[in-house]
Formats: sequence, C-alpha cells, structure tokens
Amino acid sequence: MAFSSEDVKRLRDLTGAGMLDCKNALQEADGDLEKAKEVLRQKGFEAAAKRAERSTAEGVVHSYIHHNRRIGALVEVNCESDFVARTDDFRKLAHQIALQVAAANPLYISADEVASGTEGDPQEVYLLEQPFVQDESRTIRDLLSEVISKTGENIRVRRFARFELGRYGDEATNE
Repeated sequence: MAFSSEDVKRLRDLTGAGMLDCKNALQEADGDLEKAKEVLRQKGFEAAAKRAERSTAEGVVHSYIHHNRRIGALVEVNCESDFVARTDDFRKLAHQIALQVAAANPLYISADEVASGTEGDPQEVYLLEQPFVQDESRTIRDLLSEVISKTGENIRVRRFARFELGRYGDEATNE
C-alpha cells in the first residue's frame, strides 16, 4: 500500500520518531498508521534493551503535588548526559512518572528489585508495569522506551517516594 509524505509527517508528529524511522515503519506496516506506531514502539523496546547497561549518572529529581495538596510524589529519573536531562521530553517524562506515583501508589520500580514470590498484580505493584493514568493503552515502561528511542540515551527511574497527608508508615517509598 502506498503512503504519502503527509503520512510520514503525521506518524512523526504522533510518535516523535525520526523521519527515516517513520518512513521505514510505514513501509513495514504497508501504510497502516496504527501498525506503523506499533512497529516504532517495538523498535523503541529494542533500542532500550541495547542501551540498558549504559551508565546513568545525570538526570532530575521531580516533584508532583496534587491539586488538593494532600498527595505528593518525588521521583529521581536518570539519564546519561546533562544535555538530555534538560530536554522537554525528559522533563515531561519525569513529570508523568511523578504523576503516576502519586495516582497509582506503586510499591516497587520493577520486579528486578524484589525477591521472587512478591504477591500482587504486577500492574499494581510495579511502577514500570502500570498502565499510565493519562493513557491506559500505554505502560510506564512504554513511556520510558519512547523517550529512550527519541533521545538515544539510557534512561531509568532510580527511586521514588509518595506522601499522603495523614498516612504514616504505609505510603510507598522506594530508596
């Protein structure tokens, strides 16, 4: 199926991927925009896996305070360079993760940091497996992979803490 340069531009606007990546994804998906988005998402996972072992010594600490001032979250999100840490995409990701922590109250970042046998639904317990509160068709891991593929750097959530007014000792913290 043929596709136009307008289709490539539309896919780029939706995903933030490079022009050539969008063109190749549309070719692979026979011009189907939804399939092309999935192709790009999979390539993002592949890119994230390749970068997973690289050191992440830069980043930001971001806070989110809910409008009622009763719930808040702090997150540390790391990347490889201070240049990426200053980008809008990276800062937006840090904000989205802090919002997720405040809203969904995860206990751990991922299954990698706890002993096997932890009880509970992974989509409730692990931050990276939770559906994003603003778009439940994507997980936090998906958001992370998308920014990794855009920036070309390894990015990881290092730690988080959630605070709720009047609750002590049972709020999720991760250090």
